[in-house]
Amino acid sequence: MRTFLLVVVSAFLTLAQAPLALAAEPDAFAAAKRLGRGINLGNALEAPSEGEWGVTLKPEYFAAIKDAGFDSIRLPVRWSAHAQKDAPYTLDPKFCERVDWALDQATQQGLVVILNMHHYDEIYQDLSHAPRFAAMWKQIAARYRDRPDTVYFEFLNEPHTKLTDEAWSKLFAEVLREVRRTNPTRPVVVGPSQWNSIHNLSKFTLPEDDQHLIATFHYYLPFQFTHQGASWAQGSDAWKGRKWPQSPEEQAALAKDFATAAQWSKEHHRPLLLGEFGAYSAADMDSRVRWTNAVAREAEKHGFPWAYWEFCSGFGAFDPQSNQWRAPLLKALIP
Repeated sequence: MRTFLLVVVSAFLTLAQAPLALAAEPDAFAAAKRLGRGINLGNALEAPSEGEWGVTLKPEYFAAIKDAGFDSIRLPVRWSAHAQKDAPYTLDPKFCERVDWALDQATQQGLVVILNMHHYDEIYQDLSHAPRFAAMWKQIAARYRDRPDTVYFEFLNEPHTKLTDEAWSKLFAEVLREVRRTNPTRPVVVGPSQWNSIHNLSKFTLPEDDQHLIATFHYYLPFQFTHQGASWAQGSDAWKGRKWPQSPEEQAALAKDFATAAQWSKEHHRPLLLGEFGAYSAADMDSRVRWTNAVAREAEKHGFPWAYWEFCSGFGAFDPQSNQWRAPLLKALIP
């Protein structure tokens, strides 16, 4: 009788503990929801060297972002400029310490942070860089394996050119397997080719056995409005003066794009992050505010967390000279 009771009690405890074990397992949708409203700390660590593009990160920036009501930051990093060119492709320890500092600042402020690889321009043109790409991520993953689960990884910003959806799907899966050795359940953000185009979501294949992935897309449409006057966009000077009056046709185009993305998310049971959106400062402020508000609200309507591009440079919602938010843009983002 005593043996029987012990078996029953043991079975009961096992069953009682099972839901707790399941509950402790990270969920990609919950992880995506934690991102909430975010902002990109752009033009700093993804510049060829920090400060070269006019932005040097400061502790008060992280506090300002938190105090303004944001939930997360996306931290673009040009790892490829700080790694050896030849095997074993060792990352520069001093630069890694700078990234450590940025992660510490975000965590201390209670911000979720997406740590990404930005501007690895060589791999977009030449897939022989794949071993170096994988080696860098192996080092990054090992370095941050003990970071809290509020630190997410994003392997590569806006794959394009030689990194077609087919090639990128294959490379991503290979690197993910290596990263999972040290970070088995850490949330990983990944988007399709063509610069994370919303229209390429259906062409990108995610590993079905990994349920800790957050899909992402970037949105800058209509491009001739959002990038008017941008020096890196060919022909952009001719677009100056374009406005976004939020006509019924413009609103309908935006709604259609996001509805298509939401349908993909539902069919594939994958959460979606709007990882970048913004209108360059050459556009008039009223149009920028209307467009920014419309995109943010459309994302929220579908339950997509978002990250505005970007904090304090050409698209910036924050003015680093006055150390104040540009109130119309901030209100458009966080009403």
